[in-house]
Amino acid sequence: MVWDFQAWYGGDFNRLYVEGEGENVQGDGEDAEFESLDLLYSRLIADFWELQGGIGYQGGIATNDHPERYFGVISLLGLVPYRFETDLDLRISDEGDISASLESEYDLRLTQRLYLQPRTEIAVAASEVGEFGVGEGLNSVRVGMRLGYQVTRRFAPTSVLIGRKSTATRRISPAPVATTRKTLEWWPVLE
Repeated sequence: MVWDFQAWYGGDFNRLYVEGEGENVQGDGEDAEFESLDLLYSRLIADFWELQGGIGYQGGIATNDHPERYFGVISLLGLVPYRFETDLDLRISDEGDISASLESEYDLRLTQRLYLQPRTEIAVAASEVGEFGVGEGLNSVRVGMRLGYQVTRRFAPTSVLIGRKSTATRRISPAPVATTRKTLEWWPVLE
């Protein structure tokens, strides 16, 4: 099971975001793990652009099975030309490890409520952190497609139409290792 969620509270200029993503493989004997869980304060700095700052967490959920670490997070969220939604994150861990990620997605409206959303995510790191499977340099490139239906303006559940391919190149071993994974996911999105 894989999850990815975002919720916010506030107005047009100031917001408080809670974002998270993680996974749990059923039957593998391991507990669920957050890839990221962020609490961010957001301020509108220009039309369609928000500057965010806050704290982040990576590790297990109510267990000591997985290593844990905390982050300071700075993020820029907005729309680039042609309405591509973009999220650029910079993270500095409590150990001083620096990483960054770029997510971009685009809504292709099929009807007024039904939309298709191609998306990509790229993750890089400045230093190697072996216990989290993070190598120095390019760590992953994910490409996927979501199909969403906007029930109301505030609630839009989405599910993966084609799947999510993840090509990870981690430089922890002597040679980069590439893997591809397909999963079926359901992402509830509260807008």
